[in-house]
Amino acid sequence: MERSGLLEVGQKITVTEGVLPSNYYYTIDPSLAMSVNIPFRNRLKSREGVVVDVVENTRGFYVTAEFDEPETDEHK
Repeated sequence: MERSGLLEVGQKITVTEGVLPSNYYYTIDPSLAMSVNIPFRNRLKSREGVVVDVVENTRGFYVTAEFDEPETDEHK
């Protein structure tokens, strides 16, 4: 995220998934923040989440969000 005040803790968000040759990435709608590249094995199944933290450092603002992911066979 490039500037403060765009997202707040507790705010519900939706994300759009993008695909790269070997990873996914996610954008918080409407283009408020972008994730790092996420390996295929860690793909999100849910597109709705909640902001749990917003931190500013010298490189910008970092948003942490939680997603209610359905349990898969490999996580049981």
